Amino acid sequence: MNITAFSDEQSAGQRLMVGFDGTELNPDLKFLIKTLHVGGIILFARNLINPDQIKRLCSSIQEYARSCGQPPLFISIDQEGGKVARLKEPFTQFPGNPKMKGPEDAIHFARVTAAELTEIGVNMNLAPVLDVAPQGINSVQASRVFGHDPLWVCELGTVVIDHLQANNIMAVAKHFPGIGRITLDPHDEISDLDIDADAMQATDLLPFKAATENNVAGIMLSHIRYPKMDARWPASLSATIANDLLRKQMGYYGVIMTDDLDMGAIKKHYDIKTVLRQILSADIDIALICHKGPDIEDAFQEILKSFSDSNRIKEKGLQSLRRIMKLKRKYLKF
Repeated sequence: MNITAFSDEQSAGQRLMVGFDGTELNPDLKFLIKTLHVGGIILFARNLINPDQIKRLCSSIQEYARSCGQPPLFISIDQEGGKVARLKEPFTQFPGNPKMKGPEDAIHFARVTAAELTEIGVNMNLAPVLDVAPQGINSVQASRVFGHDPLWVCELGTVVIDHLQANNIMAVAKHFPGIGRITLDPHDEISDLDIDADAMQATDLLPFKAATENNVAGIMLSHIRYPKMDARWPASLSATIANDLLRKQMGYYGVIMTDDLDMGAIKKHYDIKTVLRQILSADIDIALICHKGPDIEDAFQEILKSFSDSNRIKEKGLQSLRRIMKLKRKYLKF
């Protein structure tokens, strides 16, 4: 499927990954796929009953997309192990990242998780968490990180990436450029982290650099504001962080996505149109919106408008579409 044949609506929808309510292919989900042409779906506990049901749901999503002339969808999930694992029993229950004793644990986690996700039709895992939580800080990420040593996080994180992707599950490293130092949960409110990129090079950024060198499929941006890098916008809306730091300085030209735009850190401070305008200008490929509501359609309309915008914004959009479709061709084999 050549992107030159895409309608503007198809091109716009590919840049959305969205959540939905229900456990089967219902009218709301059909609207997202056929009318908004969304490029990805994210699954939560509210969508999951048992393995057979999940497999039917994922299969019906891809079959319906095919019948609508759409490329296959990213079907993603947060299956980190430990505290954040959407799939419960009978799926394998792993201890959280802090409990991993070495690369063999990371290999086992990645291989088993990849097999279980493949069996039910999920093709993208929003993991691993590559945040580094320094000692002595009451980090909100403490139960989700591999540890406080950036080299240890690099080692285990890249093992997880390699073995997920070797088994055809796209890995998404998060939360760039690192939120291991924060104590306020971005689900609730925005935080400022008063540190510059130079100070982060040997700690927070090191695992993400390793991930880029290991060809991680995607990188998720945090909702934290880093005033010494961008005094106005959180990382998830920042051209300075997404484009200048991650793409140009660190050399990452894979798919970049936001964290959930429904989180309090974003929702309490910015309207969806402002958010999307920032995403479009910042060279961010995918907007993640995890809950049903008008924001999804408003986001689609804002992206659609960009195709009649300035040549610069339109070209950025085409570059994002190329990155998305390159990833889909590699992993979804169509």
